[in-house]
Amino acid sequence: MIGAGMGAMAAAARLAVAGHRVAVYERTETYGGAVRRFERDGFGFDTGPGLLPLPAVYRDLFIKTGKEPLEACVELVQVDPSARHVFADGTEVSLPNASRAGVVAALDEALGAGTGDRWGDFLVRAREAWDRTRRPLLEEPLWPNWQVLAEREPYPAVPHKRLLRTRRATTLAEVGAWELRDPRLIALLESHALAYGLDPRVTPASAAVLPYLEHAFGTWYVRGGIRELARAVYERCVARKVDFHFGAEVTGVVEKDGRVAGVELADGTVAEADFVVSGVAPGVLDRLVRGTVVRGGGEVEPQRGAASRLTVLLALRGGRPEGTAHRTVVHAEDRESELDALFGAGMAIRATVTVLRPDDPALVPDAGHEAITLTSTVRARPDRERAEIYDEQAAHLMAVAERAVPDLRDRLLWHEVLTPADIAEVTGVEGGAVPAPALAAAAGRLLHPSNSTAMSGLFTAGGWSHPGGGLPHAGMSGALVAGLIVEGPEFRGSQ
Repeated sequence: MIGAGMGAMAAAARLAVAGHRVAVYERTETYGGAVRRFERDGFGFDTGPGLLPLPAVYRDLFIKTGKEPLEACVELVQVDPSARHVFADGTEVSLPNASRAGVVAALDEALGAGTGDRWGDFLVRAREAWDRTRRPLLEEPLWPNWQVLAEREPYPAVPHKRLLRTRRATTLAEVGAWELRDPRLIALLESHALAYGLDPRVTPASAAVLPYLEHAFGTWYVRGGIRELARAVYERCVARKVDFHFGAEVTGVVEKDGRVAGVELADGTVAEADFVVSGVAPGVLDRLVRGTVVRGGGEVEPQRGAASRLTVLLALRGGRPEGTAHRTVVHAEDRESELDALFGAGMAIRATVTVLRPDDPALVPDAGHEAITLTSTVRARPDRERAEIYDEQAAHLMAVAERAVPDLRDRLLWHEVLTPADIAEVTGVEGGAVPAPALAAAAGRLLHPSNSTAMSGLFTAGGWSHPGGGLPHAGMSGALVAGLIVEGPEFRGSQ
């Protein structure tokens, strides 16, 4: 294994159970990839994902790799409300977790009669898109005829009559404008794409599966932070006799007679292997294979990534008020300006900000303090040359967050800013880019390359290969790689 990210570790545990001797080589000093933790003065913060959708992926991993289920290794907490939304006009709504009737009622009460039904009807159509794409985009290896996924729009948009012609929504923005109509519902819809760095104006309507996934399977938190999930997966690997080597940078993939033969390390040693699983980004893998083409013609082109995240960690005096929502999304005052800046050449000021306020004693020195994490989507950037811009943007994030935490400034002890350069340092991905989940349609632009490669015995796992970014998708990539290695090319996914 190259790298100890979540996808690679998921594959390692499954392969070890199947009887393979597995060694993991990680260039940094710890496991988890982007799932890290920042600690200072008794405060703790997740610096990667803060919530877990679709926990069934990791439940399956633990069932298949040992006697102890996931819940025996970590404490899963269902987040309710799923999120509180603060819209540009000052309207607020708290959405219940995994309850269609509850969400419809909450939207009707907060935004006006009829808005809940429009969102509920949208979720029904989003479910159809999910049912059509769940297996090929999450549970099966990428189809050899992946073009079918690229050409077919699975979202069954309602016909929209305009100028005596019937048109169907092809982008998420069109779904919002034609079917939801209310600007607050549109902001609610588009925030799910924006969180993954996707421009709703060009993102296919199939991205409707993103809010549906959260609605149908709920939003979950791991007590102690999502880093605890990484710890549990790592410990499961160790229990299955996976051998980890930290501070061990892989500098090359060794090939012999057209087949992978092992990896070369920075100290010049070679670790022989029958199979190699790469958990690194495409640009890193390109350097490791030293000019060998591992993606043949006609395959899905690797994504390089244009979006990253800016994170601000806040240590506050004073305890977390009772009844506080775990997650609040403060929507941008001017959505179009935000999108133009983010997906143009600038920095989105007054951007959409996600505020995480976990009710977790493990993250604070005592009950008289609170740990808050702010995140916003930004462009991926290759270095720290413009660090002052991030300081300015972090100040804007805190100003926006005051709409959710009115007494923030008075309670602030200190803050820490994590930029795309910090993500790049941890993951090795150029510019700190963060991968999005695979989505159908859009000519395949949002698909990710197959887990198998043109080099026999070389496979890829993690967010930059099928089925893309996000914790559930990383876990499934590990399952797919293990299946392909154990069962061979005839493997067709979980049943």
